[in-house]
Amino acid sequence: MNDFEYLAPRELDEAVALMTEHAGSAQLLAGGTDLLVFMRNGRKSPEFIIDAKKIPELNRLRLDAGQLTIGAAVSCRTIWENPEIAEKFPALIDSTALIGGIQIQGRATIGGNLCNAAPSADTVPAIIVYGAVAHIVSGKGQREVPVEEICTAPGRTSLADDEILVCLSIPMPPANSGAEFLRFIPRREMDIAVANSAAYVELDEAGETFKNARIAAGAVAPTPLFVEAAGAALKNKPVNDESIAAAAALARAAATPINDMRGTIEHRKQLVEVLTTRALRGAVTRAKREGRNNG
Repeated sequence: MNDFEYLAPRELDEAVALMTEHAGSAQLLAGGTDLLVFMRNGRKSPEFIIDAKKIPELNRLRLDAGQLTIGAAVSCRTIWENPEIAEKFPALIDSTALIGGIQIQGRATIGGNLCNAAPSADTVPAIIVYGAVAHIVSGKGQREVPVEEICTAPGRTSLADDEILVCLSIPMPPANSGAEFLRFIPRREMDIAVANSAAYVELDEAGETFKNARIAAGAVAPTPLFVEAAGAALKNKPVNDESIAAAAALARAAATPINDMRGTIEHRKQLVEVLTTRALRGAVTRAKREGRNNG
């Protein structure tokens, strides 16, 4: 590991100034569960580490009537321990609760998972299907970006060197909606997904027709994959196995996986179809349960 200077700003404006001053040579530290590994193996060699854990805006976790706000430095454990989030955003719990062990979950963050831009990132498909928006700031100002537009290639994002991901905002799911995240791994914990999938659905009051749906998958493309066509195919369709199978087939068709030590192209394509089918069924079950709770 190369020598670096550690900086710990306590205000967002101070962090922005530091990122502007050291653009290209600074790295923001959210949880560090990936960054420290990359620094040890030489994959990354920043000259400055800017700690995000002391900046209030990046550590904010707020659930109000309109949306959920998750600061980029909020740990996965903090999220899945929150009972209100567990009730309203179960797919977030599906994904955050399975990342590594307890020690990792106490440091790892959704913001870091997104900015790490791994194709197999477990939390990214879940925030995609929930329609999350990334709030980004730099010395040039602020901008908002749908999370599906953040990852551009393995390990690369649409953020400039001087930009900071401050938080994610996720709209409150309406009545009669549900979501689920699933992944396939060789072991129960501490492993990288061979494939994963998330599905969000909104049903009519009778629970018989899809009003809206969003589907995303991971480890089957160069970036976490928002399969917009699969969700659109469910709109105004009856809630049955045939509709779900058609959407899952579109998710399979959209997948462009590679062969590697964890799986083959054909295996991953089959997995994304199976996982999408199961995630949609789970999302429908949760939506119907939510509908009963509001009835």
